[in-house]
Order: sequence, then C-alpha cells, then structure tokens
Amino acid sequence: MNAIDLFKKAAVAMQTDDRYLALDAARRANDADEELQNLIGEFNLVRMDLNNEIGKEERDENRVAELNRRVNQLYSDIMSHEGMVRYNQAKAEAEAMVSHIDAIINTAMNGGDPMLVEQPESGCTGSCSSCSGCH
Repeated sequence: MNAIDLFKKAAVAMQTDDRYLALDAARRANDADEELQNLIGEFNLVRMDLNNEIGKEERDENRVAELNRRVNQLYSDIMSHEGMVRYNQAKAEAEAMVSHIDAIINTAMNGGDPMLVEQPESGCTGSCSSCSGCH
C-alpha cells in the first residue's frame, strides 16, 4: 500500500474523530437554523447594497455610513449567535487537530520521527521556518 492510500484511510479515520464530528454537527445545525440563515441572507444583501453605493460616482455618504453600520451590526449579530459561537469553537478544535496532523507530516518530510510529534502549543503554520519547534 502506498502513502496516498494510507493517507486516504487516515482521512476517513479523521472523519470519525469527535472534533470533526462536532464541527460537522455545528455546520449542519447552522444550515438548518432559519434565524441564523435569515441573518446571513440579510447581511449579504446589505453588503451588496453597500458595495453598490460605494461604487457610484455620486454616492450618498450618509447612506454609505448607514449601510456600513447595518453591515457591522448584522455581522456582530451573526458572530454572537449561539450556533455560530458553537461552530467557531468546534472549528478551532478541528483546526488544531489539522495543525497537529500537519506538524506530523512536516516532521516526517524533514526526516524526523513522526511518532514523537506532540500537539503544537499554538497553531502550526506548516512552515518550519517560522516554527519554534515541534520535535
């Protein structure tokens, strides 16, 4: 079996990890949350109105300011929504898992022992040049 086939099996295993499952559940819950979807839809429409107003040769600065205020308020409402908070927490945990996996791969590619790689303290960027050390 080659490395690609092994990594495909590892990716399938990753999709059974609690961190992945939590992210997937949060994503599906947000997709089904009518209130959140309405906020996102309204945000997108107001943002388009703002972009259109800004693009006008003779734009109304008061309208730009009002639309900008509305975009910021909607964004704040979306990001503070319970479902979005849960999604962002799950996303951070899943991204930490992926960073750990990335550190393992980079260590192996650089000739290190992948079995010795511990969870990076802060997110691994995948670039060893900016790393303080994961092995």
